[in-house]
Amino acid sequence: MAAIALTCGLDAALAVIGGKWKPLILFHLAHGARRYGDLRRAVGSVSDKMLVQQLKELQADGIIDRLDFKEIPPKVEYSLTAFGGTLAKALAPLCVWGTEHMSQVERLMSHRQTEADAA
Repeated sequence: MAAIALTCGLDAALAVIGGKWKPLILFHLAHGARRYGDLRRAVGSVSDKMLVQQLKELQADGIIDRLDFKEIPPKVEYSLTAFGGTLAKALAPLCVWGTEHMSQVERLMSHRQTEADAA
């Protein structure tokens, strides 16, 4: 198997958190452990299939832990590993930027959608 060549630190970070849902999952887990249903509601419009896939990938990468309580009905809880906590901290400034510029980004997204609808 060929080694993956990462070109910079951002490339390394995106290799782990690439995609729409992983940063949101990390954001919500940074505030504490969550059960699957709670995490599903917090993340929003993600499908169950996609959320399960993203959680499995984050677990395989050592970013999150999955605790199965072996109960009926099933009780599973997700939390950040120490490694995942360092990544969540790195994302915190991005959250601040997004909060500070949310209205401008909403306008940009609305404009982009209007142009796409007109095309």
